[in-house]
Amino acid sequence: MSMNSNPLNSHEPGEFRRRFQALFVVVFIALSILFVRMWYLQVIKGEELRQRSENNSVRMRKLPALRGLILDTNGTVLVDNKTSFDLVFIPDRSRDIRQTVDKFAALCRKRSLAFAPDVPAKGRQRTFQPLRLERNVAWEKLALAETHALELPGLITEVSPVRQYLAGEVMAHVIGYIGEIDAEELERNPAGAYAMGDMVGKFGIEKYLDPYLRGTNGFEQVEVNAVGKGVRSLGRIDPVSGYNVVLNIDSYLQKTAWDAMAGRTGAVVVMDPRDGAILAMLSTPSFDPNLFTGKVSLADWRKLADNRLRPMENRAASGQYPPGSTYKPVVAAAALEEKLITPETTVYCNGSFVMGNRTFRCWQRKGHGRVNLHRALVESCDVFFYEVGRRVGVDTLARYARELGLGMPTGVDLPREKAGLIPTREWKLKRFRQPWIPGETISIAIGQGYDLVTPIQLLNAYAALANGGTVWQPRLVKRIETQDGKPVREFPPVRRSVASISAETLKRINRGLWGVVNEPRGTGYVLRRREADVSGKTGTAQAVGLPQDEKARRLKLAVARGDHALFVCFAPDKAPEIAIAVIAEHGGHGGATAAPVARRIIDAYFARKNAPPAPPRSVVANAAPAAAPRGANAPPEPNP
Repeated sequence: MSMNSNPLNSHEPGEFRRRFQALFVVVFIALSILFVRMWYLQVIKGEELRQRSENNSVRMRKLPALRGLILDTNGTVLVDNKTSFDLVFIPDRSRDIRQTVDKFAALCRKRSLAFAPDVPAKGRQRTFQPLRLERNVAWEKLALAETHALELPGLITEVSPVRQYLAGEVMAHVIGYIGEIDAEELERNPAGAYAMGDMVGKFGIEKYLDPYLRGTNGFEQVEVNAVGKGVRSLGRIDPVSGYNVVLNIDSYLQKTAWDAMAGRTGAVVVMDPRDGAILAMLSTPSFDPNLFTGKVSLADWRKLADNRLRPMENRAASGQYPPGSTYKPVVAAAALEEKLITPETTVYCNGSFVMGNRTFRCWQRKGHGRVNLHRALVESCDVFFYEVGRRVGVDTLARYARELGLGMPTGVDLPREKAGLIPTREWKLKRFRQPWIPGETISIAIGQGYDLVTPIQLLNAYAALANGGTVWQPRLVKRIETQDGKPVREFPPVRRSVASISAETLKRINRGLWGVVNEPRGTGYVLRRREADVSGKTGTAQAVGLPQDEKARRLKLAVARGDHALFVCFAPDKAPEIAIAVIAEHGGHGGATAAPVARRIIDAYFARKNAPPAPPRSVVANAAPAAAPRGANAPPEPNP
């Protein structure tokens, strides 16, 4: 067989050789391109890329969510957001935070700028956790940081929203303020819900409804250069704004109460007795919550903390005072319901009441003469109620006081509410390991001794007297809604209890309260008005205990700052729709000091009610940059 007859030789020349050549060309071209690219990157762009490699890194940046607005019942914005420029230290840019901080502090001192951030001790700093040195930085300081950026490794500026409290000190105790979360708060909250550096509610509504208001933070992956400047975004998750909170508070009545108090120390609470909605709540002196939007200075904090008048305390819900004569309707209700007196029962008042070796005095030193229940309420005769209290006894008085909600928290939607104190025999034995003394009942009968109430408790009790006996839960919050006004949660009226007091007894007591204001010898006669019948009760509560000896009494009164003035009222008499409690610390007599404050609020309420309707006012939008609206993938709603 000849060589040409081999079948293998028939496939060798032609097609196989052409395919091999084509593949070689493709591989050669690809390798050539790769070589040229590597030469370009290594030689031409080598220095630039090395610099970028050394200087650039990827950082996860938190995008703070806008907190929800807080509005009054008419849609007026009370709390908004504005843009804040913050100084932030990035640990992975410099391990020596103290060196950077000291260098910037020196630059600030040259320009008379304050800069003294809290820097964690060495070894306690989180290696990769950004540290916010100062919030809401002034423009001059911000420019200084930007100008000297290369000299300040790790120090960058960031933009974040900051709270703006438009009502200032007028609404401070209701709204509260926010601050950076601390370690203790972080431990108390579920894992992942909060992180270091988050701003959370510290006081008031900001604290009570923080889970609704705070929203959900977003995140952005950013490539940054050597000085921490963003080069480009690698991806982001948008923040979700918090819900808005609408209060029952009427800012017009709130401001009226503020003006009426005129700098006096005390509290004012205004309520709708028909459903427990709080229309105004004021505590004075107050503070400016805008101080806490950045880092509050040590001087400002000491000014607040060391103030003997305690401006940070919400006296309306946490201040505990003897109710004085405002307690007398409770004593009257107990005596009538237990049939220990009738409306016609009389007591002769000569100005004093003797029990054993003690003498209890009436505020009217010359006495009131013979008075029945109506006259005793109208003229606030102490001697009448000394005798009635003696008949009723401390435990029965306590039972009826609790029927009206005294001696226990009201459940108002604020943290740190105090319970007050309504004493019993058992309480004293447990507290002091001493038996109850009959003379102590005499003091209790006029709201002195161990009796303690908060202004909101006292108002709630009078609201129950006015509305037929229903004890409502006071409500600051009307509803929670989305940024576009869709309802999320409503806060309907909550009936806590109904007092076991007959309609006839309530009628008798309320007639006496009407006489306090509208009859010439009434202790609240200054509050009478034509436009709407007002019913109420004055009270004067001793701020200090007084000895029996007359000379010692005068001496102690001379050095004391004076009695507390109280006034509680509701209007109109036949169908009450507003109830007010006023306490002016060391204000003297309730009719002279506290009643005029209530009068101004009532006048303002009915003047506006009877005025022509005003055009609707639109809600002001957030001042800070807009965040993504809350969508279907929003986290589940908390239940504070």
